Amino acid sequence: MTSVDYRWRYQDADGRDTKGPDLTFADQDEAEAWFGEQWTALLSDGVDSVTLLHGEAEVYGPMSLHPAEEN
Repeated sequence: MTSVDYRWRYQDADGRDTKGPDLTFADQDEAEAWFGEQWTALLSDGVDSVTLLHGEAEVYGPMSLHPAEEN
């Protein structure tokens, strides 16, 4: 049985793919836990949004790393 890993795709402010940690995760919970600990560092490194992938399929995203603007 072949395992399909989860990974993050990183985008810049223009929505283009950009560099980020090249990591894979065994499941969605592990990927999201890592992201929860690292999102501020990613934002500091120039990542503006992320998309969670399962293999090549998008699970969700793009999701902005910037706080929602308050009205």
